[in-house]
Amino acid sequence: MDRRIELSHEQLMAYASRADDIFTQAFASTVQNISSHGGLSAKAFGLSENQFNCLLDRYFPGARRELVVLAEICNEDTPCPSFREDEIQDLVALLMEHRARDCEETTWLAYALAMGCMGGNHLWQDMGLTGRQALSDLLRQNFTALFEKNTGNMKWKKFFYKQLCERAQVNLCKAPSCQVCDDYKKCFGPETSDAGEPVAESTT
Repeated sequence: MDRRIELSHEQLMAYASRADDIFTQAFASTVQNISSHGGLSAKAFGLSENQFNCLLDRYFPGARRELVVLAEICNEDTPCPSFREDEIQDLVALLMEHRARDCEETTWLAYALAMGCMGGNHLWQDMGLTGRQALSDLLRQNFTALFEKNTGNMKWKKFFYKQLCERAQVNLCKAPSCQVCDDYKKCFGPETSDAGEPVAESTT
């Protein structure tokens, strides 16, 4: 029998101290994504137990008592989901090398962004943000040097993985330049919402 309990986004946001805060929105989406795969644990988020509890208490005060059951369910009978840990750590390392501030929130945000990259939608969607511009603003404020490297306004998830390939000296491009590549629109084209409406691209 499947005893998995999924935490809804609305359930978590009901505890949010500031529902309109972009950090809160990003963290809520990541925590909900973890719970939807079968459990809730600090390890899945990439944090220590103390760090994860601190995040919950700071952004969703009172929620931790309600969430304990989700962590307990993730046991031998219903194993924790297998996230791509090496990939997540590579993304976190990339982000942290370009962090604008050395603080807990920046570390937490790096893990949230890395977890968001594991999703199948545009990164801003899997981060629970209102659009690409909100994601761009988040990156500009917290990972400024990395934001400034994206001079061609490439889609952010594509850009992150392109950076990882360059760091590993791996070239997966099928053309000598992006402009003549058959996949140009996949990397640089407009991003759409769930309704299929184009989302305004940042001109930065």
